[in-house]
Amino acid sequence: MPHSNLPNSSSPRSILIVDDDELLRRSLAYSLEQAGYQVQMAATAEAAIEIIEMSPPSLVLLDIGLPNMDGLDAIRRIRDICPVILVSGRQRQLDEVLGLELGAEDYIRKPFDTDVLLARVRNVLKRAPAAQSVEQPVALPTFLALGDLTIDLDTHTVTCKQKPVFLSPLEFRLLHTLAQAAQRVVSTEELLRRVWGEHYVGEPQIVYVYMRSLREKLEENPQSPQRILTVRGVGYRFVPQGSQDA
Repeated sequence: MPHSNLPNSSSPRSILIVDDDELLRRSLAYSLEQAGYQVQMAATAEAAIEIIEMSPPSLVLLDIGLPNMDGLDAIRRIRDICPVILVSGRQRQLDEVLGLELGAEDYIRKPFDTDVLLARVRNVLKRAPAAQSVEQPVALPTFLALGDLTIDLDTHTVTCKQKPVFLSPLEFRLLHTLAQAAQRVVSTEELLRRVWGEHYVGEPQIVYVYMRSLREKLEENPQSPQRILTVRGVGYRFVPQGSQDA
């Protein structure tokens, strides 16, 4: 489902910081408030979930290494309510890949430069309205049927072989962008611009991470994909398979 809880651009954006390091929470809250955001804080995932269920923020900055429920477990609970940037002091690439596959919009490692984090925050907050304007222009259909796969923009749902496919909001945007250009190659740079936004400042490798996740959900054999093909050195191509009644 889309992140429909973002406030309009005329309202201050609200950010929830979830970290068990009190000094970091307060320091980061100060920087975000100076940048014009409304800030809430929580020391545990359980406390954060209570806040989010009562009043969803525009964005969650979520630490992975939390007591009791960690950030990777928490993101499963909140990823369909509001966008999440994972923040972690762990230096394990596996955490980053898993976090992105679970639906995080971005991932940043501690220690980080505050200006870099603020840039990532701005990018994620800009992304949702930009994606909406790209995905739902008046002249384009809100329902795509491509072989045995359908994409419904109105309900934000995907089916493959008449079975529902559960995608994160970012996976949905990525698949929709590829499907709109079915049979044509879409460059990695174009995908970054259209799905992650004009101001994305992370690594291009994020496209590969999400492509792998889409293939796991859509391909019979993700190691030998037939729907989402890699065109080496250029980008990716979506190839419809089967028929609608397959």
